[in-house]
Amino acid sequence: MKPRVSGVPVTFSQVEKSFGSVQALEPVSLEIRAGEFLTLLGPSGSGKTTLLNIAAGFLSPDAGHVLLDGRNITNTPPRQRNIGMVFQNYALFPHLDVFENVAYGLRVRKVFDTDLKARVANALAMLQLDGFARRGINQLSGGQQQRVALARAMVIEPSLLLMDEPLGALDRQLRKHVQLEIRRLHVNSPRTTIYVTHDQEEALVMSDRVAIMSKGRIEQIGTPHELYADPKNVFVAQFLGESNILPVTVLRAEDGRAAISLDGVEGRWSVKVSDNSPSGMGSLLVRPESIRPARDGEASVPATVKEVAYLGELSATRLTLPSGKDIWMRSMGPMPAGIGDIIPVRWNEDETRLFAGAASSGGG
Repeated sequence: MKPRVSGVPVTFSQVEKSFGSVQALEPVSLEIRAGEFLTLLGPSGSGKTTLLNIAAGFLSPDAGHVLLDGRNITNTPPRQRNIGMVFQNYALFPHLDVFENVAYGLRVRKVFDTDLKARVANALAMLQLDGFARRGINQLSGGQQQRVALARAMVIEPSLLLMDEPLGALDRQLRKHVQLEIRRLHVNSPRTTIYVTHDQEEALVMSDRVAIMSKGRIEQIGTPHELYADPKNVFVAQFLGESNILPVTVLRAEDGRAAISLDGVEGRWSVKVSDNSPSGMGSLLVRPESIRPARDGEASVPATVKEVAYLGELSATRLTLPSGKDIWMRSMGPMPAGIGDIIPVRWNEDETRLFAGAASSGGG
């Protein structure tokens, strides 16, 4: 049986925001589907939290508007938006037990006791907090507190659930566990959710779609697989997943492919491009898992082994190309070559991406 979708669509239309002379948001337009888990991913200062706070009603945009299920809520106070919010510091009441923390939003809405108790019990069960109702907040672990905050946000049955880096205070192992819990909860009960993080792993694990932000703009939006496999620019390629960006010269481009030469290496390679007319200097994205030692007779690049890190089933190897550029190769099993060895390597050409111009650092 297909899970019931909760929540409603959200639309940001040409939303702008400045703080003094700082432009926090360029005109941003974004549509979020009913029941979708969308993550705003980007570095500090990219505008993701500003956009979330505009959705919550904590900030007013300088221009543009926000629609919730087709209704303009741009100037609607936060308490009238039926929005659930999970903060980075959880914002739980230390003087109240778990039950009363979760019940707080229902009591504000004057929900009757019988219904209130049933809804709180259901929320606690959903978050695997059965038996915790009368525990004090200071008796809980960080992961349990995070789930209490999530239960409190969900128990009011919000039209929109907002989460602002709620896993930031957890250690790495616990964070990975809670990521999977949140994803499981969303799959079982899809609810329109906007999640803010700078952690790419969280975005990849939990999201239906991801909007990558930089300098107040949305650089690209898509499913995790779409963004990883087909980034539209160097910033997206570098921010989502590990990447090697190699300077190349574009010799010729036609029919969706380009002939390139690699800096410091004689020879030509053919790569896929989304733009049929790149020219001059370019930047080639090569993911570490696309690189492998070349077989006899295959076109290859000589590379010097500089460092090998064993990661259980995987090996991560740092290689230096003739140009002096370092790249990383990730492969199954132990690396057969040793430090200082020169080995021929190649990569899957159809898994590379060519971007116009030399690479430059992104940010925001």
